[in-house]
Amino acid sequence: MSMAVMELNDDMVRSMAVGAVFSDYAGKISSVDFHRKEDLLVTASEDDSVRLYDIANATLLKMTYNKKHGVDRICFTHHPSSIICSSRYNFAATNESLRYLSLYDNRCLRNFKGHRERVVSLCMSPVNDSFMSGSVDHTVRLWDLRVNACQGLLRLRGRPTVAYDQQGLVFAVAMEGGAIKLFDSRSYDKGPFDTFLVGGDRAEVCDIKFSNDGKSMLLTTTNNHIYVLDAYGGEKKCGFSLESCRDSTIEATFTPDGHYVVSGSGDGTLHAWSIDTKNEVACWNNHIGVTPSVKWAPRRVMFVTASTILAFWIPDHSKMNSGLTSNDADNRV
Repeated sequence: MSMAVMELNDDMVRSMAVGAVFSDYAGKISSVDFHRKEDLLVTASEDDSVRLYDIANATLLKMTYNKKHGVDRICFTHHPSSIICSSRYNFAATNESLRYLSLYDNRCLRNFKGHRERVVSLCMSPVNDSFMSGSVDHTVRLWDLRVNACQGLLRLRGRPTVAYDQQGLVFAVAMEGGAIKLFDSRSYDKGPFDTFLVGGDRAEVCDIKFSNDGKSMLLTTTNNHIYVLDAYGGEKKCGFSLESCRDSTIEATFTPDGHYVVSGSGDGTLHAWSIDTKNEVACWNNHIGVTPSVKWAPRRVMFVTASTILAFWIPDHSKMNSGLTSNDADNRV
């Protein structure tokens, strides 16, 4: 369906168009994740479904339902048929806020107890069986897939958001007041080795991620601002503003080469910016309303948008070097 990833350019990004749509969700898609090495995508939805897709062929491989706890945040483990997901409800009574699931036989391999309130951030270490979760109970918890008990606890202010760098050596925690704290994964109990502040913006960070080369961090805030920071010194490389999105937060994405950022906006449009030039290179009307979640595949020229509809975006080669403006090209989607 799509090409293997390559060095992107403005024309390639501008040519992206909807290649496949899945509109059979009965609720909003709350979280999506690509597997790092396999051509797989997993989604979690408010209709309690977990769905596994083959992204090379845009086909649904598996769908399971989790009626007891629901599903909210979701991410792959290293195994292509195993995931971690957070509960949408009932965790206050059972204290089972996180579950390790096998999609192969729809079996719960392990429950992780600890968070008292909703988990809003979840990420897997790229190098081992560790993973992290951030909750509105003002804690970040560190876990190991092989052990039920929490392996580490950080108490913080506000709504924490977490991310590992691509080598798994460093993790970042974004918290109240625009503060970003960096920890050594091997000695996090010693406290952060660096702290950055997003100058002038004290809104909570609702999503944070590292670029593949580890040189940049991408932050999205609750007041719909996007910032790209230097991951070593914390300096702001560029920033972009979006239309407000009622009752939802926005998740932006790096392209795999780290040169572009793509995000939805509260007015239902999608935008792509060049980090190098700090300019917008594309604007699309996605025709499916506001898309809180946008994520680029790690190994392909493809991204997905998720709302109540899942859409796969791939290059439309007829638009490349055609002289079309972004809006003209959009009208042909």
